[in-house]
Amino acid sequence: MIAPTRHTQLPMNAPSAPAAHELDSALTLLFACGTGLAVATLYYNQPMLAVIGADLGASPRALGLIPTLTQLGYALGIALLAPLGDRHDRRQVIVLKALALVVALLATAHAPSLPLLGAASLAVGVFATLAQDIVPAAAALAPAARRGRVVGQVMMGLLLGILLSRVISGAVAARYGWRVMFDGAAVSIALLAGVAARRLPSMAPTTTLRYRALLGSLAVLWRRHPPLRAAAWAQGLLMLAFGAFWSTLAIALHAAPFHLGSAAAGAYGLAGAAGALAAPLAGRVADRRGPGAVTQLGTALVTLSFAALLLVGRAPPHAALWLIGIASVGFDLGIQASLVAHQTIIYALDADARSRVNAVLIFAMFVGMASGSALGSALFGAAGWNAVAALATLAAGGAFAVRWSARTGTDAG
Repeated sequence: MIAPTRHTQLPMNAPSAPAAHELDSALTLLFACGTGLAVATLYYNQPMLAVIGADLGASPRALGLIPTLTQLGYALGIALLAPLGDRHDRRQVIVLKALALVVALLATAHAPSLPLLGAASLAVGVFATLAQDIVPAAAALAPAARRGRVVGQVMMGLLLGILLSRVISGAVAARYGWRVMFDGAAVSIALLAGVAARRLPSMAPTTTLRYRALLGSLAVLWRRHPPLRAAAWAQGLLMLAFGAFWSTLAIALHAAPFHLGSAAAGAYGLAGAAGALAAPLAGRVADRRGPGAVTQLGTALVTLSFAALLLVGRAPPHAALWLIGIASVGFDLGIQASLVAHQTIIYALDADARSRVNAVLIFAMFVGMASGSALGSALFGAAGWNAVAALATLAAGGAFAVRWSARTGTDAG
């Protein structure tokens, strides 16, 4: 374990001391599983929205608030809590957040009304940010020459958690009900808290900034690092498109002409899970060729995939279902490759502020996703699927434009 060091103020761009704990394959696997279980709690509700609506008597427009509040909670948790990973032992932060997340999931499982479910969903989002304490911890322990690969491996766990969460929750809700799903999620996070307390190494803080100054340093980092701004804008736009798609898919499949249940909506997570294989590959390519090229290719693929969804309304139902599945593979692959490359970029900017630069990136992502959920639900209710697909295509195209405009910079940007 890494022994805590005496707390001294470190310059924001000072080099970190080398990690004393070896990042072996078992610890990398724990990091990957931990991020996957934590981030999955954000997405369990999406395939279950139609089931939740039937149980609580909520309209499709009101149901759109549930994933929106969860994602806004995540954005708030990133902004207000994630920077603490630079100020305190990350192991302690991870364990405490996991315990708080257990309480929030139990409150969600037993919420008797839509307003209380919304409040509990907001709390789930806030404390699920423990996933974004785990990723910087892995980056801090990884040797510089392998950092892209390690981040890619951990992110594969996180991204599989995102995608497979929909498969699991859709199937469980169809057979046992949505409340059982959230009770089971609480059990999984309680187990994670126990394993993390025993197996994660202690990690010495890299700053002694007080909390207010720690939050203020986020704005300093934003102004100081143009590559951070480009990464945040591009990934935020990609996640706006992602949020618009997933917040409306279950409702669209439940309606005519498909008339499919929550299990079918969740099954599209299996199609997208194939894209998670891009994470370690993107990390290796970023180590060898530079992450800038990976972001350009990733954003281009996402744009093309969402553009293909504009054809869904014109295709026969059977063909439309296949088209949605193929597009899901494409945009998930592109989003995940872009995210790994963006994290490789930002972790190289300031070794002693990895939690904070990661907080800026993830905050932008979940503001984008929450905006996409809200806009997608409103557009779906007003104009149908084509309006959602058009929004997603425009947002992804904007992300590609951001990365294209940065092409003359270095590979770090």
